[in-house]
Amino acid sequence: MIHVIATITAKPGQREAVLALFKKNVPAVLAEKGCISYEAVVDVPGFGGPQTDLGPDTFAVIERWESAEALRAHAASAHMAEYGRNTKEMLAGRVINVLQAC
Repeated sequence: MIHVIATITAKPGQREAVLALFKKNVPAVLAEKGCISYEAVVDVPGFGGPQTDLGPDTFAVIERWESAEALRAHAASAHMAEYGRNTKEMLAGRVINVLQAC
């Protein structure tokens, strides 16, 4: 199994617009062969303690895929290309971590 943590930072004030496009794309991603889970997450408000906040412009995408091949097919899909085109001008940055259990 492949795990992905994608940290997406929108330009100031654009996170909700990016999340709306993300949510619109979720059904297509979940329908992909090999997708186990695909979910956007944001900070728990006021959690404190050990939490390191992502901040008001950032969200993370937590993904699980059956295989590296399934993840590669996802990255090359038409709906992900469209999502990328639609969000490109709204993003300040992104970091993608592709992980496996040890």
